[in-house]
Amino acid sequence: RKGRGVAASLSLLTLRSFAGAVAQWREEGRAAVWLHVPIHQSSCVAVAASQGFAFHHAEQGSSTLTLWLGEGPSRLPGYATHQLGVAGAVLDESTGKVVVVQDKNRTINAWKFPGGLANPGEDIGDTAVREVFEETGIKSEFKSILSIRQQHQHPGAFGKSDMYIICRLQPSSFAINFCQQECLKCEWMDLDELARTEHTTPITSSVARLLLYGYREGFDKIDITMRELPAVYTGLFYKLYHRELPESYRNIT
Repeated sequence: RKGRGVAASLSLLTLRSFAGAVAQWREEGRAAVWLHVPIHQSSCVAVAASQGFAFHHAEQGSSTLTLWLGEGPSRLPGYATHQLGVAGAVLDESTGKVVVVQDKNRTINAWKFPGGLANPGEDIGDTAVREVFEETGIKSEFKSILSIRQQHQHPGAFGKSDMYIICRLQPSSFAINFCQQECLKCEWMDLDELARTEHTTPITSSVARLLLYGYREGFDKIDITMRELPAVYTGLFYKLYHRELPESYRNIT
């Protein structure tokens, strides 16, 4: 399929009919057409639809339609199917206390770790640090990933799938100044108490027990850490998350 698709421009398509353009692309052996439509030229969508185009995704200023021209069912990749939520478990190792909040405007005000949705292009750890600061006023540093939850048909994700990642963070400030628009309460709670209380969500309770285990027995038993490595694309890098390897395995040549 590589090299056999075409990204169509509206300036080209306004100079000849959609039908003629599609016929030409078929003759050229194109497998698919991606049509990017700026919002101020949305009138073109109806014409494109009459030629078999269908919506693929939309952003603030444009929509993208596709037309599969190859044999058999379309093999074009779908658009994003998941949203990414990240929370931060900020643990003060000197006291054994962790930062928890209660969301405002919820039927059940259960204790949970502060967090929210990742911004496009934002690393997981950066999201956790940012969301904790925005909700609680506490500054922190990313240490590890503690858990990953996957949920499908999520009502809060427009029926799509949801990934929810809880990170372990180390505080660099301790005074709480929580966001009163988002949070009803915020406090430093004893980790053992959080692991036992009934006034919390199931995932918070589970991760609190995991964190308690790491706090008592060593974080190396629970941490999923991160390394940055060069990608195959020149000048780009990626983050690789995994359990830490012993030094003898890290230095194999």
